[in-house]
Amino acid sequence: MDDKYWDEECETMPRGKLEQLQLRRLKKTLINVYENVKFYKEKLDESGVDPYNFKSLDEIEKIPFTTKDDLRVNYPFGLFAKPMNKVIRIHSSSGTTGNPVVDGYTKNDIAVWGSIVARQLYSVGVRESDIIQNSYGYGLFTGGLGLHYGGELLGSTVIPVSGGNTERQLKIMSDYSSTVICCTPSYSLYIAEVGRELGVDFSKLPLKLGVLGAEPWTDEMRREIEERLKIDAVDIYGLSEVMGPGVSLECLYKSGLHIAEDHFLAEIVDPKTGKKLPPGKHGEIVLTSLTKEAMPLLRYRTKDLSALNINTCKCGRTHARMAKPMGRADDMLIIRGVNVFPSQIEEVLMKIKDIEPHYLIVVERKNYLDNIEVWVEVSEDIFSEKMNGLENFESSIEHKLYSAIGIRMNVKLKEPKTIKRSIGKAKRVIDKRKGETL
Repeated sequence: MDDKYWDEECETMPRGKLEQLQLRRLKKTLINVYENVKFYKEKLDESGVDPYNFKSLDEIEKIPFTTKDDLRVNYPFGLFAKPMNKVIRIHSSSGTTGNPVVDGYTKNDIAVWGSIVARQLYSVGVRESDIIQNSYGYGLFTGGLGLHYGGELLGSTVIPVSGGNTERQLKIMSDYSSTVICCTPSYSLYIAEVGRELGVDFSKLPLKLGVLGAEPWTDEMRREIEERLKIDAVDIYGLSEVMGPGVSLECLYKSGLHIAEDHFLAEIVDPKTGKKLPPGKHGEIVLTSLTKEAMPLLRYRTKDLSALNINTCKCGRTHARMAKPMGRADDMLIIRGVNVFPSQIEEVLMKIKDIEPHYLIVVERKNYLDNIEVWVEVSEDIFSEKMNGLENFESSIEHKLYSAIGIRMNVKLKEPKTIKRSIGKAKRVIDKRKGETL
């Protein structure tokens, strides 16, 4: 095994050769779903796609998209391409807005998943000598077990601590000499906050790396996390519908997330028209399974927004890189005709001195007009200032937001710990127009 690469031949494969591999695997996947999944047989027949005579990756645009609604309509096992006696594990979403999204795995699917995650962890310097504190949730959520199996396959020591009980997390981090932390970005900040209160000096801990994902986060947030925890922080991306964590991961150059293109075919499409966009253009990520056996998905619309870069990375890897996801198409807020993403607000806030990395966006409609209010935590010292000083600080933040985004927002400064913390995905937006409540 090369010291730089887990699988050098695969990771540095020329694009032409990589695309040939993708085509072979895509044809195999098409035949699998055509012969075993009624839903896909009907879709392929309707679109005139012949799985047995599929000649070019360009033909993928003829294949209809798969959406989350399709998964819910076929709940629970309607999209499985293998009989249940070949499915050894099931994961699913929470199903808070209807039937949960279910995914199945064969024995080979689990092995492939572990190998993808191991390869990616290796790319950011994780080795057998490392101790991985896995603070993603275990259970039906894919985060915990996805990182767990990858870490074990690599040969690292994995601590399956799961999320929550932050003081215990800090004790384990110190006593067990954890070198890698895996969790959401928002939870890593909470760990840093509690650690500071307990007098933990992170610069004296062996901790060196954070593999953070499951929610959008900006480079400004990354700098905050790295400074507070004294680590390198990299973004990992995945979704339960396709596999789980490991679809892509940043290398230490942090110039895009390397997609495991030997296992996933990635496209960027216009969220409104569905038209495929060229490399460099921002749009919605669409993923097609290339090696999944139990439940392959064809052209799955993720609703995550990004762009593709197919140039070779400084690290030498040739697999396409996706830009750090800026959010989800369904996370976009339309305020007085202006499209606003929470990540845009975060990017502004994280550049402002004296505010904490905890915020909440509250949207409501008053007198037929949409209003947006941004709650921002500040330090105890700032909050104890005289009223006119706080008002001036609020006004300066409002001005920065208006300059960057183009609409007026009201800013409310909040005292420390006012905004609820999360051990999983952070809730950044309360949209009262949709009936959401604080």
